Amino acid sequence: MTPDDTLPLPLPPGFAPEISVAHDVPSGVTYLFAGLLVAMIASLAFEEKLHAKKSVIVGVFAIVSLFLGSYFGLMPFGDLTLPNGHNLAMPVYIPAVDWSVIAIIVGSGVFVDVTSRSGLFTWIAIKLTKASRGDPLLLLCFYGGMTVLFSAVLNNVAAMIIVGSLTAVSLNRLGQNSKLLGFLLVEGLLTNIGGLLTLISSVPNIIVGKTAGISFMQFFIYAAPFVSVTTAVTLFLGARLFKIKRLSGAKQKEEARALVAGFDENDGIESRGFFIFGAVSLAAFIITIASASILPLIKDLGMGFVALAFATLMLLRYKAEADQFYKAVDWDLIGFFMALFVVINVMEHALVLDLIGHGIQWLIGTEEGARSTGALLIASAFFSSVTDNIPLAAMLAKILGGMGTDTASPLWWSVIFGANLGGNLTPIGSASTLVAVTIMHKHKLKLSFADFIKLALPFAAVQIVLATLYVLFM
Repeated sequence: MTPDDTLPLPLPPGFAPEISVAHDVPSGVTYLFAGLLVAMIASLAFEEKLHAKKSVIVGVFAIVSLFLGSYFGLMPFGDLTLPNGHNLAMPVYIPAVDWSVIAIIVGSGVFVDVTSRSGLFTWIAIKLTKASRGDPLLLLCFYGGMTVLFSAVLNNVAAMIIVGSLTAVSLNRLGQNSKLLGFLLVEGLLTNIGGLLTLISSVPNIIVGKTAGISFMQFFIYAAPFVSVTTAVTLFLGARLFKIKRLSGAKQKEEARALVAGFDENDGIESRGFFIFGAVSLAAFIITIASASILPLIKDLGMGFVALAFATLMLLRYKAEADQFYKAVDWDLIGFFMALFVVINVMEHALVLDLIGHGIQWLIGTEEGARSTGALLIASAFFSSVTDNIPLAAMLAKILGGMGTDTASPLWWSVIFGANLGGNLTPIGSASTLVAVTIMHKHKLKLSFADFIKLALPFAAVQIVLATLYVLFM
């Protein structure tokens, strides 16, 4: 799973519990927890038949995982020792959650919701719609390109929230709401492609790139052609599968042009001052979150702080009714992620991720070649679709580093491409695709776990095949 490309907040030495498992775990226990992970995925696939929300399903598995983890003595219980020597009592499931991701989801969601009140998103949506002259296919291309660029410089979750909001506004204005599901799905998939563009676009890129000794420019030069081609192919597939076509005939084009000409981008702007403030804040938000890893102080506070800070800044405009925006937060999505982080953390302590790593190491073998390169990419994609791709990428990078793998080896790129593209196989493989599904549900478009896989599989399969060929022959 891709928790969408956020660096964990650095903690002082001695503050965080040891991440790696320092004790042996019986193989039977590891297989038990692996079976529990498979059962959770199967339950999510049948969520509609279970008549339960994702947060409830994964919450149950989180409780069971913690209980069994405690029973088998797998979890790091005990107080945490602070740098000043004081002890801090903290439940074991608290550090299991990546709070930076939670902060980004809450902060970005509130920021976008408040900013939309300024009329800014409506203004951008109408400008893009006018540029497309009301043509759905052109609009898909415009938004697809914007999604990739935003994902390359922003956190994927923030990019999906912003682009998804713009898409809903545009299609509603055009009376093309029937195409919203297709647009959102394609955009969700493109966030993970955009995450491949630069060395700092995702955490797996940073981990593997640093271990392999790949520079920023080397990464960009190698990845850019693949990202460009795969974006075009994904847009082509999306247009074909969801029947998003160019307008045909003079009458259709004239009607669309007349409809677009009637749009007023200034409609919905209640206050010119707040509109300008919203535009400046959005630009500052994008610039700050894109450069969060290098800005003094901000790099220590993390992207979650940036999202929450900008959300608070925007709430000053509606300080007397801020609680109305809190109600708009998708608590089911928040609960789902918190529970999922706990499950994955327990799986890590139960050595399930190590089990996956050993299986992948067996696939690679001792000799580098086309078989090992392709097998590693496919295996990385598969496992990152159901587990956190950050520890998976770290483990695989350690394995390759231990093998003395050369910087120019395609095996490094197999891990990078696989860990990012695997998020397109399932709705829980990437936070941004899950956000896309959440936006669909917000607009009364139902898409179950199984339906997502059915729709996304052709895209993911083509993307992974293209990545395999690219890594083997470039």
